[in-house]
Amino acid sequence: MRAIRRVWVTRAEPGATRTAEALTVLGFEPVVQPLLGIRFLTPPLDLDGVDALAFTSRNGVAAFSALTPARHWPVLTVGDATAVMASDAGFETVASASGKVDDLALLIRETQLPGTTILHVSARVAAADLTRQVGDRITVRTLIAYEAFETGCALPEGFDAVLVHSPRAARALAATLRPDLARHCMAVAISVAAALPLQSLGLATLRIAAHPNDASVTAALGKPGPAV
Repeated sequence: MRAIRRVWVTRAEPGATRTAEALTVLGFEPVVQPLLGIRFLTPPLDLDGVDALAFTSRNGVAAFSALTPARHWPVLTVGDATAVMASDAGFETVASASGKVDDLALLIRETQLPGTTILHVSARVAAADLTRQVGDRITVRTLIAYEAFETGCALPEGFDAVLVHSPRAARALAATLRPDLARHCMAVAISVAAALPLQSLGLATLRIAAHPNDASVTAALGKPGPAV
């Protein structure tokens, strides 16, 4: 496989720009062409009886912050980057599971009293069922506050690798990437679930990030090839 230099960033904004900036620092040439976009929704907001908030992405923090200025609830997040964003948004008590949704479910079970009501700020199509993983001892209510949509973008020209940050993006890529391009291309997926739709593409290399975060995705690329 050829040396990795130009890297296609498929994730939605504003995350795509953050990833591109990290790639530039590492010496790669990012190509930002998102396969997905994010649309905030305006659902009815019932906050009665809510004891804490759960966020499974930074998009959830941004979407909820656009719905209400209230910031008095304790917050539990799936990962550290989401926790930082929640703190920056004005939430004072924030705890991170530093992992995946099942880690967040464990954090909720270990830190919340029986009978507690958690409001999970979610995408319309959630990556995992937090309610089921938490169990019956704690009530998890779901607020669908944003949704992802496919952009229908064309393939960029001349990329050596592609980064995939979600199963939804992986499915969009699988429907877009031609076999003649796939066999010369490396793909890096943020998780096993995001890698599954890519396994039949005939990629030159398919890697899975060591941890489900952006830093691990970019680290899995290795060192950049020489500039041409």
